[in-house]
Amino acid sequence: MEYCQAIEDAGVRVDRLTKLVVETAASRSMAPVVAAYQAMRGVAFMTAVTFVVEIGDVRRFDDPRQLMAYLGLVPSESSTGDRVKRGRITKAGNSRARRALIEGAWTYRFPARVSSGIQVRLEGLPRTVREIAWKGQLRLCARYRKLMGAGKPKV
Repeated sequence: MEYCQAIEDAGVRVDRLTKLVVETAASRSMAPVVAAYQAMRGVAFMTAVTFVVEIGDVRRFDDPRQLMAYLGLVPSESSTGDRVKRGRITKAGNSRARRALIEGAWTYRFPARVSSGIQVRLEGLPRTVREIAWKGQLRLCARYRKLMGAGKPKV
């Protein structure tokens, strides 16, 4: 019985804190950025807020490769002479932002489409943001299918 009460109390606390995050995010200068990130599949409100809080302004990175290196989403490398051996991702960098992105990326294993939930999040966003989100979804879904077709494991 105590376990059930603990779970119930934790649920109430999560709801209270989520409400506080929603109120705080709406009043910040990055609110439009949070809304734009939510146009991407797999990026709901908390993922977008986590990314904005942990990364800040992505324009500080010269290119996407710098951002991926900052997040630790680049392969490790062990090279000597002519031999180049690449391994798992380095996981050096911001673990919260990396986890949020990886969790969101799992949604791209399904075919590209605009679900009703995404449609609601797209309302009121500029056309360019919607087009970028759709283009990204097409590219990432195709990339997943290509990797699976090449025999890559679903780790």
